[in-house]
Amino acid sequence: MAVPGDPPNGTPDGIGGGDEELRPDEYRSVVFDEDFVRAARLQEFSAQERMGEHAPAVRSRSLWSGGGSAGPRTGTPGRGARQGMLLVLLIATAFAVAVYMGVRNPYVPPAGGNAEPLISTVVPLAPAAEVPGGRPGDLYADSPAADYRIGAAGITLPAARRTHHFTEGQVVAALSIAKDYLVQSSLDPDVLSGTASRPVRVLLDPGQLAQFDESMAAPSGDGRHAATGWLVRFDPGTAVVADPRVRVSGSLAVQEVNPEVLEVSTDHTFVYAVRPAAVPPAADGASLFTVRRELRLRFDREDLTTRRAEVSSAYVMAGPQDCATEPAEGFRPLPAGAGPTTVGPPASDPYASGHPRRTAGLCGVLAPAAAPSSTPAPSQPPPQSLAPPPASVSPLR
Repeated sequence: MAVPGDPPNGTPDGIGGGDEELRPDEYRSVVFDEDFVRAARLQEFSAQERMGEHAPAVRSRSLWSGGGSAGPRTGTPGRGARQGMLLVLLIATAFAVAVYMGVRNPYVPPAGGNAEPLISTVVPLAPAAEVPGGRPGDLYADSPAADYRIGAAGITLPAARRTHHFTEGQVVAALSIAKDYLVQSSLDPDVLSGTASRPVRVLLDPGQLAQFDESMAAPSGDGRHAATGWLVRFDPGTAVVADPRVRVSGSLAVQEVNPEVLEVSTDHTFVYAVRPAAVPPAADGASLFTVRRELRLRFDREDLTTRRAEVSSAYVMAGPQDCATEPAEGFRPLPAGAGPTTVGPPASDPYASGHPRRTAGLCGVLAPAAAPSSTPAPSQPPPQSLAPPPASVSPLR
């Protein structure tokens, strides 16, 4: 017997027949739960929404369409859209904060903030007799600098050994940086002529750059801002270097002052052949000018990595020059033939090894040149240490 709803010609083969309850439903096993419906990518418009001409039959249910759990006719975004917009807002906010913090606070601590200022003492030495003149080679041969080495070769490094908290390599680095500083500040032709200071500046701890720049711009004999405490510089209106082959002798020593700092003590004598700047060059118009520099340079671990130094103290004796001149800005050597200008203070010998005889005031007398044979061989300089300064000058730290 036909069942209402069956096809007119009967049920096709393979589909089944008879009562409805005996016919399997091919969609009966499919369950469309609420999550499945909500996640559908297409949603059919209602009949009222389809009344408009050319209205589409379905709408997109993507995350950005607002087709979430909210009603389609309200025009308000659904839960999924709100979550998506919130996620985008959080990402944009985090990115903006990261950019802002990177620009305003790069998390780099200020370099060199713990550097102590340089304490310097510069003592001019007046001649004890008439200043000898002649050819540079002849002057050197008749002076205590006859056996000194030339230029950087006279700055020899001692044997390096590790300390309690620093490796041998770090000790070698400290000594080599100290040598670089001496070479640039005592031998560079542009530095000596007063036309450049950058070769020295780039070797300084950033914490001392402001003091260095002030010393170069406005030199002063106040014990902190003497240009000649940082480097050797001749007044270009007074004298120029007549021979670039500067004679050098001295020594370096290193010690660990605390678990974070190495200190290198340098004690060197530099002998320059100079001539008057206003006089045309003459073969026999040169004279010798001697500078004894005792420096203390300190290095923390960052300094050793970046190859820079903190110059903590400098004691300088230089002559022959007139004690009435201020040596803070630049040295003013007396020309050949000039006579003594100061009488009274004891002589100070810048060539003496060990503890040099220091002047008792802010000016001294250049000791007469000793015989060349009395000068120790520069290839094996004797151990030297810094003697305590007189009470009348700024103390070394």
